[in-house]
Amino acid sequence: MNAKVSTFQNISRILLGGIMTFAGIGHLTFQRQEFLAQVPRWLPNNEVFMDFVVLSSGVVEILLGMAMIFLGKYKVKVGIVLAIFYVLIFPGNISQYTNEISAFGLDTDQKRLIRLFFQPVLILWALWSTGALKYLLNRNKKHRRQIDNRG
Repeated sequence: MNAKVSTFQNISRILLGGIMTFAGIGHLTFQRQEFLAQVPRWLPNNEVFMDFVVLSSGVVEILLGMAMIFLGKYKVKVGIVLAIFYVLIFPGNISQYTNEISAFGLDTDQKRLIRLFFQPVLILWALWSTGALKYLLNRNKKHRRQIDNRG
């Protein structure tokens, strides 16, 4: 499960890994309060639990960021896992929007709404830069051919 990618894709993968690592460090340190604002309000409203969510997601972000940078051999798998992670944290962005919570300079409904449209960009970036998008599309084509050959 390895895909050939261009130099630009590799640079993009490493850049995204750096961004993820930096964001993860922010979870644990200087942006901890900002990230608390993104914990979905439908989760238990317990300070210790909410802090655990922020800290644990920060550790996951650091691990995924480092994996994006250093585990090139497994880049397709890492890209898929990172894309899934982006899907899993999306409810936090929705919660920030629907509950009108200001954080990260997102202090208007318009800014919070616009932020929601960046999550698909991150998902595609993770999949494209690692070759996972091409892998998944080819896998789907191969699967469809197998089904067509049976019928």
